[in-house]
Amino acid sequence: MDSSYQTVFKCIANCEGEYPVDQVIYRCPECGNLLEVVHDLDQLKKKSAQEWKNLFDKRVGAVEWPYGSGIWGKKEWVLPQIDNDNIVSMFEGNTNLFWAKRFGEHLGMNDLWIKMCGNSHTGSFKDLGMTVLVSMVNQMIKQGQPIKAVACASTGDTSAALAAYAAYAGIPSIVFLPKNKISTAQLVQPISNGSIVLSLDTNFDGCMQIVQELTKDQSIYLANSMNSLRIEGQKTISVELVQQFKWEVPDVVIIPGGNLGNVSALGNGFKMMLELGLINKKPRIVLAQAEKANPLYRSFLNGFQDFAPLQPGKTLASAIQIGDPVSVQKAIKTLQEFNGLVEQASEDELANAAALADSTGSFCCPHTGVALAVLIKLVEKQQVSKKDRTIIISTAHGLKFSEFKIGYHEQTLKEVKSKYANQPIELEAKADKVREVLERKLGRGD
Repeated sequence: MDSSYQTVFKCIANCEGEYPVDQVIYRCPECGNLLEVVHDLDQLKKKSAQEWKNLFDKRVGAVEWPYGSGIWGKKEWVLPQIDNDNIVSMFEGNTNLFWAKRFGEHLGMNDLWIKMCGNSHTGSFKDLGMTVLVSMVNQMIKQGQPIKAVACASTGDTSAALAAYAAYAGIPSIVFLPKNKISTAQLVQPISNGSIVLSLDTNFDGCMQIVQELTKDQSIYLANSMNSLRIEGQKTISVELVQQFKWEVPDVVIIPGGNLGNVSALGNGFKMMLELGLINKKPRIVLAQAEKANPLYRSFLNGFQDFAPLQPGKTLASAIQIGDPVSVQKAIKTLQEFNGLVEQASEDELANAAALADSTGSFCCPHTGVALAVLIKLVEKQQVSKKDRTIIISTAHGLKFSEFKIGYHEQTLKEVKSKYANQPIELEAKADKVREVLERKLGRGD
């Protein structure tokens, strides 16, 4: 624990008052808005920008606990008060930037990259925030706070991350899932990690209402992204991808969004680097939404003058099938600060964008497909330049959505015309039959 750096909770609407980060509190007592973690920037500025860069670069891949983690390698910027012995980490982060060379060629882009956040312990970027939240809970329990369990509502990935990190720490976890609305792989993760799994006959928004009600009992700690400890871990995506480009800032970052905590997380990372002098410009942040769960897109069309929750339709991008996102005000504030755009993608557009990316060497979850489809639209509209260094945030691993992949190639997905379907060819086990098909597929050559 480094006592020279401090963080507190403060209201996003700038109400007076600050609260310790080990207090069980999620909203401002004065106005009801969400809280955010605020750092003592004056103290952090005592180290120069170059010193921070050197320190962060030195820690990448280190074996010294816990600094080899992509999150805890930036501990001073995340949660400096926590004791290293209380950190619950699986060395998350440090995910690769995939140069989407062939996909970019389809759009005339040479500087298109996919940040593979799904290459993580539970297969999604939710690990980045959960290591911070569960570590703080671990410390609170060891300090004597009467926390019995941690709980979340989830569309699949949050529950997987919570279950794994809580199991690693030996803390009971409770997950609320919308019945029959997540993939089998996502369902089996919290089951395997020993969570109390409650499958409710409602959607994510209904689950979210119930978990907020139940966590009014302070012995059950809320683990959704309205808890800004999660955002502190997720903001390191911004720092990490800039670090991977030798501290150069990309032009555009596109991220799929549902509950919208990820938007403010990205913005917070970039703003912190700006404040501390590590970078000198902001990227443009683009939020990608599924057409069937697009409340912020609709608000964007009227200049964010108002926001209306909606009943989301069933979408292949199940993790962002959310009509009443709790972090909407944080997201709007971030998009306004980052010259942001919001665009949507239909079921057909997201499925075919994911399949096209797969055919060029990626393996995309449907939510990454939403971001890729939005990129295609924005390039066509000339709202993103083909010359821009553009980063797609891939939020989960494609293997978690095998049903989506199978349905696409079997051409059974509703509202999707599978342009790139590729099915196995069934043949007799005879060399001449195989040769005949291969010659037809590959050409006879010379």
